[in-house]
Amino acid sequence: MKSSLHKVLHPVAGRPMLLHLLASASELQPERQVVVVGAGREQVEQAVADTGVTVAVQAQQLGTGHAVAQGHDALAGFAGDVLILYGDVPLVRPETMRAMIDRLNRGDEPRAVVLGFRPDDAAAYGRIIADGQGIIEKMVEYKDASEAERAVTLCNSGLMAVRSTDLFVLLDRIGNNNAAGEYYLPDIVMLPGGQSAVIETEAWEVAGVNSRIELAGVEAVWQARRRAEAMQDGVTLIAPDTVFFAHDTVLGRDVVVEPNVVFGPGVSVADDVTIHAFSHLEGATVESGAEIGPYARLRPGAEIGPRAKVGNFVEIKKARLDEGAKANHLSYIGDAHVGAGANIGAGTITCNYDGFLKYRTEIGAGAFIGSNSALVAPTSIGAGAIVAAGSVVTRPVEADALCLVRPEQVEKPGWAVRFRERMKAKKAAAKG
Repeated sequence: MKSSLHKVLHPVAGRPMLLHLLASASELQPERQVVVVGAGREQVEQAVADTGVTVAVQAQQLGTGHAVAQGHDALAGFAGDVLILYGDVPLVRPETMRAMIDRLNRGDEPRAVVLGFRPDDAAAYGRIIADGQGIIEKMVEYKDASEAERAVTLCNSGLMAVRSTDLFVLLDRIGNNNAAGEYYLPDIVMLPGGQSAVIETEAWEVAGVNSRIELAGVEAVWQARRRAEAMQDGVTLIAPDTVFFAHDTVLGRDVVVEPNVVFGPGVSVADDVTIHAFSHLEGATVESGAEIGPYARLRPGAEIGPRAKVGNFVEIKKARLDEGAKANHLSYIGDAHVGAGANIGAGTITCNYDGFLKYRTEIGAGAFIGSNSALVAPTSIGAGAIVAAGSVVTRPVEADALCLVRPEQVEKPGWAVRFRERMKAKKAAAKG
């Protein structure tokens, strides 16, 4: 990855790959989840600190079989089924995990179930030779395969399901008599004295990430599937390929999303909302019938009420707009509450930060804030009040009052003509 960030913590749809996998596994309600860490373990341990998983340490990296063996103590006393997954293979669905467990517990009781796939280009993947019932006759690395075996399109993803009562006994039987001197997990499949089975999934689901290019490919797959899901659920995407979702984006029915919209983590959008082009939303809630953008930015803590409007080049942060409130143009509303039906004029800002602390602004229902006004927090604008354009408000404004904070307009007839004549003469003298 050429990165200071651990590979499995690189994000897909705003969530680290490892946490995608743990979330999917959690849907099976596992009794235990164990993460085996090695190099860069501190970053991974911190990332899973609040997830309830157990961490096992592989102090020396001696192969995949050796890595799984480090989970022995964490699984002490556990008598169930074990799924072996990879932190850099983040797209495995809960349904597929369940299918592996179900196959493991079918009547013929295979010692292990391997997840296979058929890529468009089998390249150098290890091959799985299986009979018509999915019983594995041979698993072979590409470099060791015959021409006939290389012609087989069923490949080994490396993911497995094994009964806990068998797993560590099998791992004790494999050796490291290979060029790398490592203990390979797939070797448990071909040990004598039992049989293993394979089930298949689509190649995209077991795509691994070892580079930024592959990370972008996995992101593209995830986004494409999420866009399709959104449209199937009643969302209109005008240009689907230009819309990007986060892992937890929630959209209601009859939401319209125009081109080039980005959803960061923590966004919930209710029914009948329109999000215009080039808007960016993160950590925001948008209620029914609201309208966002174009070119709007909703930052964490933004709450947009029913039928409220956030227009072009408006930024909302840690602020609520109540029902029908409008901020249509070129405004910043931060640490604020805007009452129902209030109108925020173009160029208005809530001055919420003094370089050290943040302060709130309260704007009452039906208030009208004139263009190019600065509301210096902490302050409040009463319900129905009007703030004249160009005002700098530093004190509370009563309900239904007019607040006018600017010098009286002064007009000097003929001044501009005299000024130009004076300046022309001055310029001519300077040249002479």
